[in-house]
Amino acid sequence: MTVLAQLDPGLKQFFDRIDSAPTPRDEVLATLLEDWKDKRADLIAPPIAALEPVAHASPQAAFIFRRAKTAERDYVLHAGAEAVRPLIGEEGDTRLLSDAAFPRGSVRLRMLFEFVCRTGEPISATFTTHGADGGRIVAEIVVAPLSGDGRSIDAVFGGVLLRPVAAAAAGPAKSAAAPAPLLFSFARDIEFGGRVARAMGLELSLLEEREFEDGEHKARPLESVRGRDAFVIASLNGGGGHSANDRLCRLLFFIATLKTNGAKSVTAVTPYLCYLRKDRQTKSRDPLTGRYVAELIEAMGADRVITIEAHNVAAYQSSFRIPTLHLDAYDAFARHTAEKVGSAEVTVVSPDLGGGKRADSFRERLEKQLGRPVGKAFMEKQRSAGVVSGDLFAGDVKDRVAIIIDDLISSGGTMVRVAEACMARGAREVRLIATHALFSQGAEERLARAPIAELLITDTVQVDAAASPLGERLAIVSVAEIFSAAITRCQAPSGS
Repeated sequence: MTVLAQLDPGLKQFFDRIDSAPTPRDEVLATLLEDWKDKRADLIAPPIAALEPVAHASPQAAFIFRRAKTAERDYVLHAGAEAVRPLIGEEGDTRLLSDAAFPRGSVRLRMLFEFVCRTGEPISATFTTHGADGGRIVAEIVVAPLSGDGRSIDAVFGGVLLRPVAAAAAGPAKSAAAPAPLLFSFARDIEFGGRVARAMGLELSLLEEREFEDGEHKARPLESVRGRDAFVIASLNGGGGHSANDRLCRLLFFIATLKTNGAKSVTAVTPYLCYLRKDRQTKSRDPLTGRYVAELIEAMGADRVITIEAHNVAAYQSSFRIPTLHLDAYDAFARHTAEKVGSAEVTVVSPDLGGGKRADSFRERLEKQLGRPVGKAFMEKQRSAGVVSGDLFAGDVKDRVAIIIDDLISSGGTMVRVAEACMARGAREVRLIATHALFSQGAEERLARAPIAELLITDTVQVDAAASPLGERLAIVSVAEIFSAAITRCQAPSGS
């Protein structure tokens, strides 16, 4: 993918490649682009009439679409029905592109057209899809802006080249198998969702996400889900312009959409499941938000929930009345840590008494990796009105590598506090481990100033490691294969 695609995450799930400075290798597409450049001259964009003869001269490759006057972000075919028919089906002269027979192709074209109309520059894109006969085809498209009034961009000109994908050699006949599961991922989770899909040897199923001017939104699958098992991959953390509430709402609506359209089952795959930190009433009239989220997911018709490293596993499991699957990354953490600590003596530290079981589970995995005993310790932690206190420290870390493990890092204050306590008690070095790197504002800077050798996290939450002030002290292990294995187990005859 190019830099352009990285700036617009919604494009990633629809295209194999996008280029903002197109240089088509195909002679026909290259000629169409040169014709557009010749007609542009010093104009904001060439007029529609200037490219009409070009479109008519290459009916199997060139097309022109005009902006629809009756619908926002929609288009009407002006010329080139033969060129786009394999992508969108039969298309009348006044029919909206959003009403095309093939929604996958329609959505892709509209996204490209919108980007071109917004930037005023040509782009090229490549994607793989299914043709009208069911076979797979590779489509290479060039799109450039047009202007009907000379002042604004209100149409697009382009060309499309279609190539069939060679079929695999026929093997021995196999008995009919159950269809593969459908894996969906929202644009914000497309990187992680893609890793899960690749680990399963599948492709992500496409969905359309649409934002409305007042902040409302919709998402719909771009293929039939009737009678199929669907898995929706969505991390419910805030960030990237969406709050945890936004992401939860989108997941809930999409689960219901899949059920409305006949999905056999829908599983919510939530690498980070929000609101689980409030699982009991610690103050008078406290809410139980973890249970409320469970009730919302159930109410939308979800059949199963998969998550990793819930804040309180027992509370997570008891909040749902539908099957749940709880995962952990302790084996991956243990393998990474064993390589780093070598022959040094090690103590696993829980930052509070409530995380003792988590620390013990990791310690047992680490002992298997190292082949020797690993010590344990914990620090007292009390929180009231957002203030953390408690100085009691139990366990030996002197001249040892202290490994502090928690389910998540938000502000980083707890981890820094325990790391400093370990160093004050003579620790050789301190390493931090957390499954979910939520990183509220200032957290990474706070951790970068802490006396730590490394912070090890997973990819449940997207983190820009290259820009992190932690630098090489930040390490990330992927849990995509852990999720892919869990989804596969759910598909097995004995899965639950």
